Amino acid sequence: MIYLSALILGLMGSFHCVGMCGPIALAIPLKTTSWLARISGGVIYNIGRALTYAFMGAIFGLLGRGLVMSGFQQWVSVIMGAIMILSVITPSIYKNRFNAEKGLFSFVGKVKLSLGKLFTQRSYGSLFLIGLLNGLLPCGLVYVAIAAAIATGSAAGGGLFMFIFGLGTLPMMLAISLIGNLITLELRKKITRLIPYAIVFIGVLFVLRGLSLGIPFLSPPEKAMTVPTEQVDVTKPKPDCCH
Repeated sequence: MIYLSALILGLMGSFHCVGMCGPIALAIPLKTTSWLARISGGVIYNIGRALTYAFMGAIFGLLGRGLVMSGFQQWVSVIMGAIMILSVITPSIYKNRFNAEKGLFSFVGKVKLSLGKLFTQRSYGSLFLIGLLNGLLPCGLVYVAIAAAIATGSAAGGGLFMFIFGLGTLPMMLAISLIGNLITLELRKKITRLIPYAIVFIGVLFVLRGLSLGIPFLSPPEKAMTVPTEQVDVTKPKPDCCH
C-alpha cells in the first residue's frame, strides 16, 4: 500500500512537474532518427531522474533506519505523515516547504551549468546524465516524497519508494518530451488542484501505519513493524567446544 501511494503521488505530481521540469523535458536533445530512438531517449532521461530520486530515498531511508533501530519507527511514521498533512492544511508551512530551494541558488546554478553543457550532445549517455542532474534540482513535491521515504525505515524501502515515485512521473514527462505541451494549461490547473489531496491521503496512510491499529496492509500491528534483533540468553552456559 505504501509503494502504491508512491506511484499515485508520482502520477498526480507529474502535472506539477510539467511546470517545474517541463521546459527541461521539452529541450532535452532527443535523437530524431526515428520514433523508437526518441522514445528510448525519453525513457533513458526519465530513468536517470528516477535513479537520482532512489539514491536520495536510500540516504533518507537510512536515516529513518537509525530511528527505527532506536525504537522510534512508529513515531517516525506518525510524525512524517503529520508533516505531510500539515504542509497542505497550514498555508505557511506549505509555502515554506515548497520554497525551500531559495537557499540553494549556488548549488542550483552549478547543476544548471552542467545541464547546459550536456544539452549540446545528442546521445543516450548525455540524456541519462541530464536525467541524473535534473533529479538534483530542488522541488517541493520531491521533499514530500522524501519525508515518506524516511518513514519507510530502511535504505532499501526509501530507495524503492522514491524510484517508484520517479516512475510515476515518467508517463507525463515522456509525453511532454515527445509531443510538447500536450496538456492544456486549464486542464493542468484542474489536476494540479488534486495534488494536495493526494499528499494528505498519503500522510493519513503513514499516520495509520504508525498507529498500528491491526488493519491488514494498512495499519499492521506493532509486532509486524518491529525490526527483528538477535537476542542472546546470557544466563545459558556456553557450550564447551574444547575437550
